Amino acid sequence: MPSNSALGEYLRARRARLNPTDVGLPAGLGQRRTPGLRREEIAALAGVSIDYYIRLEQGKETNPGPAVLDALARALRLDAEARDHLLALANQAAGRVPPATTPDPPVVRTGVLRLLERLRPCPAYVLSRTSDMLAANPEGLALFAGMDEWPPDRRNTIRYVFLHPAAHDVLDDWDKAAATSAAQLRSLTATDPHDPNLTALIDELTAASPEFARLWQRHDVQARRGDRKTFHHPRVGTLTLDFEVLHLDADRQRISVYQAEPGTPDHDTMVLLSLTTRPSPLPWA
Repeated sequence: MPSNSALGEYLRARRARLNPTDVGLPAGLGQRRTPGLRREEIAALAGVSIDYYIRLEQGKETNPGPAVLDALARALRLDAEARDHLLALANQAAGRVPPATTPDPPVVRTGVLRLLERLRPCPAYVLSRTSDMLAANPEGLALFAGMDEWPPDRRNTIRYVFLHPAAHDVLDDWDKAAATSAAQLRSLTATDPHDPNLTALIDELTAASPEFARLWQRHDVQARRGDRKTFHHPRVGTLTLDFEVLHLDADRQRISVYQAEPGTPDHDTMVLLSLTTRPSPLPWA
């Protein structure tokens, strides 16, 4: 996708999600032919000419200034993450993005592998920016039931959500997992537009998963952060775990660690998962 069209697509997608009443405009009479605000309404809210705004959406204007971008972010009611995404897309459109390079094969440092082992019985794993599972302790891999059936180079938590047949049963809130996974990938398209692994994963998911294709068109963005997840594991039953995300910025990797309060049923189930999981050498058997 050309970088200048990415900015226009984002503006159109966010404009389509707003109703007049969301921005203090009268609802008007009758039904609009297309969803969302009109171009002239966003232009007026942002204090720019309609011709200039149309050029932005069409990808013909590729260097909007900071004041214009701030005004557009306010007009479109963007939160902090969505605003940052808008700014990153503007940098793309203006050519302020490093050229494409061939990424080095990801390497998980020995100290990180040792940390995964010491975190047991807490499930933990290391992910790349595109959520490839680069390494995991036995519990981390077992938590995503059926993931071990895939070869190591296919193990990706976002791919699991959308393409593994067990995901809908294992993940208690599949809809939330799917929405946040698509939003995380979308956020990377602004910061790593030339990443071949990112492009390949998006193309694969778009072709194979109608659910992903639908969510992708929403243009939601969200960085991965800690939360609470419930799993329905076929071997040990239901467990709800808190997880934290630790970023290894120098390696462009992150560690996800799942925990439960000691003495609770969820902790007992987590320990049972560990006891019934065959240990394997890191990073993979």
